[in-house]
Amino acid sequence: MPTPTIYYIRHGETSWNAEGRLQGARDIPLNDLGRRQAAQAGGILAELLARDGHDKARIPYVASPLVRARATMELVRGALQLPLQDYAVDDRLREIGYGQWEGSTLAEMQLADPAFYARRLTDKWALAPEGGETYASVQLRMRDWYDQLVTDTVAVAHGGTARALMVTLGFETPQSAADLPIAQGAVYVFSGDGLNRYS
Repeated sequence: MPTPTIYYIRHGETSWNAEGRLQGARDIPLNDLGRRQAAQAGGILAELLARDGHDKARIPYVASPLVRARATMELVRGALQLPLQDYAVDDRLREIGYGQWEGSTLAEMQLADPAFYARRLTDKWALAPEGGETYASVQLRMRDWYDQLVTDTVAVAHGGTARALMVTLGFETPQSAADLPIAQGAVYVFSGDGLNRYS
């Protein structure tokens, strides 16, 4: 069976992104720049779908349940002139949970628990803050999500899930992916030909 192509979009910017705060499972809305980034990603996606011979109205669309991802999806679909809410939601695409660190900046986390912060820097993939999730566990749910795909798909989710998918599909290692910046306002295309970013 051919490998499904994924047109992957990270949600647009939020005020917490702008402040360097970890969001995780918190429902933080898009800011003005984030809304512009989502519309920009929709324009890029339209060009990619046309290039690849897809009918934009027939390819499946799926988003994380978090409000920033859903708002991004609806702005993307608006840019494509499609019904805004005609897409699926999948909990496996939710962002990595940061537990007690949610809402904190890296500097605040380091100040609150310097020993754990230092340990986590050595193995971000396997260590999680209290009440949080490891990247390794996010990788498992992204593997589960990917394995059930039967056709090319548009997905809107998060930076953490993008990193986990990159490792799942062999494009990055846990070490290289852990700190990899994931752009907003761009489209990442995961395919049998590799991984490419369009912005």
